[in-house]
Amino acid sequence: MPATAAEVLRRLGGRGETLAVVESLTGGLLAAEFVAVPGASTVFRGGLVVYATDLKRSLAGVPAELLAARGPVDPAVAAALARGGRRRCGADWALATTGVAGPGAQDGVAAGTAYVAVAGPPVALAGPVAAGERADLRGDGQVWTRELRISGDRATVRAAAVTAAVALLAAHC
Repeated sequence: MPATAAEVLRRLGGRGETLAVVESLTGGLLAAEFVAVPGASTVFRGGLVVYATDLKRSLAGVPAELLAARGPVDPAVAAALARGGRRRCGADWALATTGVAGPGAQDGVAAGTAYVAVAGPPVALAGPVAAGERADLRGDGQVWTRELRISGDRATVRAAAVTAAVALLAAHC
C-alpha cells in the first residue's frame, strides 16, 4: 500500500522538518494532498505552481540553459524544480512534478510521460536508490527522480503523479 501524505507529514514533523512543493504537471494537486491533512501547517510551508516554462526559471530557479537544452519535461528539470523549491521556500524537503497530462503529445513528449523528484537535506535519513530512480547526491542536498509512464486521461495521469511523488518522498525521508 502506498504511503500517504499524512504518514509523510507525521514522519517529517516528528523530526522538526519542513516540506514544500513545486508543481507543473499536477497544477496544485500535490499541495492539496498535503494541506488536506489536519495539522499540515506544522510541516508544510507551501509551494509554487509553475505551469508555464518561463516560471520554472523565474520562480523555481531552473537554469534557462537546462530548459533550452532539454525542455520542461525532463528528469534534470524535475530535479532542478525540487532543488529550487527547497531553496526558494526555505524547506528541508521539496517535491516536484513535471510532465505531459495529454491528451496529446507536447513538444514531442508523449502524453503520460512524467517525472517526479524529491530534494532533501545533505544528511537525509534516506534509503538506497531504487530501480528506476536517479540520484544526485551533493553537499548541498540530495535529489532523487523517478520517470513515470502513465496510461489514462488527464485526471488519471495527474493523480498518479501525485501518488508517485508522495511515495518517492516516503522512500527517502
